[in-house]
Amino acid sequence: MVTLEGYVYLGGMTVLFFFWAYGIVRFLMDVKNIYIPKGKQYIRGRRKLKEEKKKEKEREEKERQLY
Repeated sequence: MVTLEGYVYLGGMTVLFFFWAYGIVRFLMDVKNIYIPKGKQYIRGRRKLKEEKKKEKEREEKERQLY
């Protein structure tokens, strides 16, 4: 037969497991909804800056060739 301490232990472990599982799910949802989109936005911004820099360099080169 399970004693009162056994029931308290099982109840406590159940509560701790709930918060542990909730924390893992919440972390995965944060990664999916916050960090991955921010990473994609950062990469897009870097590519855009690189392309603008390349276009500016080509434009300056054409201007130099004209003069």
